[in-house]
Amino acid sequence: MHEFDTELVRLLPDTARKGADGQLWVGGRPLAELAEEFGTPLYVYDVATIRATCAALRRGLARYPGEVSLIYAAKAYASVAFFQWLAREGLGIDCVSDGELFMAQCAGVPAERLVFHGNNKLESELEFALRIGVGRFVIDNLDELELLAASATRQGKAVSVWLRLNPGVEPHDTHAYRRTGQLDSKFGLPIETGDAERAVHSCRSLPGLRILGYHIHIGSQLFDLAPYREAIERTFTFAAQMRDRYGIVPLEFSPGGGLGVPYTPNDPVLDLAEAVAMLAEWVQAAARAWKLPLPRLFLEPGRSLVARAGLALYRVGAVKRIPGVRTYVAVDGGMADNIRPALYGAQYVALPARFTERPVERVTVVGKYCESGDVLIREAWLPTPQRGDLVAVLVAGAYCLAMASNYNLARRPAVVAVEDGRVMVWQRRETLDDLIAREIGVSGKEIGIEFPPCP
Repeated sequence: MHEFDTELVRLLPDTARKGADGQLWVGGRPLAELAEEFGTPLYVYDVATIRATCAALRRGLARYPGEVSLIYAAKAYASVAFFQWLAREGLGIDCVSDGELFMAQCAGVPAERLVFHGNNKLESELEFALRIGVGRFVIDNLDELELLAASATRQGKAVSVWLRLNPGVEPHDTHAYRRTGQLDSKFGLPIETGDAERAVHSCRSLPGLRILGYHIHIGSQLFDLAPYREAIERTFTFAAQMRDRYGIVPLEFSPGGGLGVPYTPNDPVLDLAEAVAMLAEWVQAAARAWKLPLPRLFLEPGRSLVARAGLALYRVGAVKRIPGVRTYVAVDGGMADNIRPALYGAQYVALPARFTERPVERVTVVGKYCESGDVLIREAWLPTPQRGDLVAVLVAGAYCLAMASNYNLARRPAVVAVEDGRVMVWQRRETLDDLIAREIGVSGKEIGIEFPPCP
């Protein structure tokens, strides 16, 4: 096996290697072999990378002298098999819908390890979450307090809540769509407007609600940690005021998640263990400054846990050369399985699944969907592309599949996890039958169609 150039190592899964024949291996298996067995597009997760990232996060939390918990943010990528893996590793799940809660329940995640977020939880979702015994409800607005209290009363249950505070801190090193801590945001109870205090006051009088602590989340894909420190300090200043006015002392606190990961060689790199240790240190300092007890510290990683562990594997189809303009390389996936380039202008790096002696060429990798915006990588460097080549898009483990759609009635890809040469199917490829499963009164048999087998 051969090693990669230094600038690529930080983007690749930990087990990625080049074989003597130029093939790209991950998890002890050549990617070409996986593509042959499971078809493309195919998403491949390296379990060893997820294990190592969990270990780094725990090393950072180990420097906190109080109780700690890791809660995975399901919105980054969700599947029953992955949730089962997380549960075995002792993690909880941060959910934002009854769908995510149901999947976590199906995976056997203990209900007390579930945290229910969301800025507009439906009454039916609150009822469901109460029935299954969700451990913590994160209150995002004043309306939700009334809804939750009414639901809890009907079911005769007491509910542990965190208040999601909006600390009025705006990070600037991320896309505007990923900022959530500024005053002008749909998320959280603003401290500045008095809504946060009104929520504390209401909780004291509403039946069945107990404030366990506070939650903040200022954004995602953050590399500058200074906004975290400011948000933590503002939160504990508020906590001290609420203690003095209402006797509410937070026993738990979560600074959310959002730690950044590099997608290209030009992106900065965070040492996750050190970053988490800094957050823990700032929580300790703020608690000491305001003479508050050290709360149980929760960390909610999503992207940082799974992004680098996953890659997307595509097969090249049409190659369109426009002399003096560009070369378009069309693959068999695109914006239906990865909307991020179109939505955020997200950038990725592609590698061939097999390195050859062909000269490297600058190309634009595009998808197969009927949109001019279906561009995966505007500037990629690949060996002169030919139909049938396999292309691996790196750092595809977060928010690609989570935001995938059936646009153009595309079928969502299969997902496999690899570890020490073993392959585990986490999600099968969708079939044509799946696409009409929700249609009323129509099935392949009823209309006389025998659907072909799908890879």
